[in-house]
Amino acid sequence: MKKIFLPITLVTVALFSNGCSNDFIDVPPTENIAESDLLSIYNNNDGAKSFVTAIYSKSLDWNMSSFSWNGLTSMTSDDADKGSDPGDTGTDKDKCDALTLDATSLSVQDVFEANYQGISRANIALLYLPKLDKADAALKTRLTGEAKFLRALMYFNLVRCFGGVPIVDHVPVPSSATDTDMTLIRKSKEEVYAFIEADLLEAIAALPEKSGYAISDLGRASKGAAHALLAKVYLYQANWQGVKDQCAAITGYNLVSDYATIWREAGEDSVESIFEIRGYGGNPSQGIEGYMVSQGARGTSGWGWGFNTPTSNLANSYEVGDLRKNATIIFAGETMWDGREVSPLVANPMYNEKAYVSNTAEAFNGDWETTKNIRVLRYAEVLLMQAEAANESGSGDVTGPLNKIRNRAGLANTTATGQVGLRTAIRAERRHEMAFEHDRWFDLIRTGQAKDAMAADGKTFVEGKHELFPLPQKFITQAAGKSNQNPNY
Repeated sequence: MKKIFLPITLVTVALFSNGCSNDFIDVPPTENIAESDLLSIYNNNDGAKSFVTAIYSKSLDWNMSSFSWNGLTSMTSDDADKGSDPGDTGTDKDKCDALTLDATSLSVQDVFEANYQGISRANIALLYLPKLDKADAALKTRLTGEAKFLRALMYFNLVRCFGGVPIVDHVPVPSSATDTDMTLIRKSKEEVYAFIEADLLEAIAALPEKSGYAISDLGRASKGAAHALLAKVYLYQANWQGVKDQCAAITGYNLVSDYATIWREAGEDSVESIFEIRGYGGNPSQGIEGYMVSQGARGTSGWGWGFNTPTSNLANSYEVGDLRKNATIIFAGETMWDGREVSPLVANPMYNEKAYVSNTAEAFNGDWETTKNIRVLRYAEVLLMQAEAANESGSGDVTGPLNKIRNRAGLANTTATGQVGLRTAIRAERRHEMAFEHDRWFDLIRTGQAKDAMAADGKTFVEGKHELFPLPQKFITQAAGKSNQNPNY
């Protein structure tokens, strides 16, 4: 999968040359080209692929998968502190940690804009793929499925962060008042979820299984990925039967035996991996901007900026003997799996091991961009979703999937009983299995645990406010009264 931006920049100019007030969805242009000329260049299989590869490439950007995303999804939660030095705020990561973000906060704007920029690329691909009549029809069907999966994933990020947002389902025509309204008027949370579900159902129908891809296309969205994401979308809406049905349709995956290897280079694209954001090699190699260095140990013997550090709350919550603790947390003074010695004098007592890249035992092309993949969907989460859906619905196997997760972690079968006891056990397993995988904050919100969990971590959670992040002021200003801010911001 090569990183190709050319079609996106060219098409953007052709479609937005008259200007557009709602610039949060724009992709910066570089040159003009007529549509007929563009089609003559890209009307082939490689051209068709390049439109969709450009959507994947957005996930490598700093504002999409890195610093601000960690701020909203981890530093807000009881799993992570801001970290770094006390005086280094990381622009607004101190506000993420303290739950004091406002509409002008950069992290909020980054996440909002990045996902809409990716959605814009998906919409451009969906506009032009049907026009490439010299590209293989079966390939175009598959690529359409990939584009819809990626668009659904980005809308899932948005709806979890902000609630209802504008549904931009096609490339806007600059002269169309209707299209301008489409980009500026929020839809309800329920409408956004319905749109995501429709995209994923179409993706499921179009995509092959992971095993159906050639090695050269490894990492593209698969049927299993679309089923898993749809199961997660249903999970957030407490549609337990939907969760069960989608999880049951996921085949060909299993747990790897050693939890600690999942986030190493050797663990990429494993039998457990359903979908990953790929930092990938080649000439030149291209990685995810700042993901590793922003979370690396800071100070003496360190290799990074030291942000997004595990809390004592998280470290103390593991059961004795849980192998996931040492696989998730780098402790000051320890010797890493690759022989690296972490000084006891580093700036923080703990760091996120899932973001670690070895500069001696793995591919390493510098601290700013590394080829490390970010795991987005794993089979372990499918098992946890199955357990939760069975427990909440009152039917199905709860302890079987739960115990597979526990046993892999070196723990005995659960002793929890009853719906309430098992609910507590499942939530604990989600926390420990998926720490620093960008779900803890959203899990606390969707399960109603946020206020108590934040209080236990020394934070104040305001009900009726902190369930959502503020919409960026830039968007509210552009909307000019067509969309309202989230409550109490």
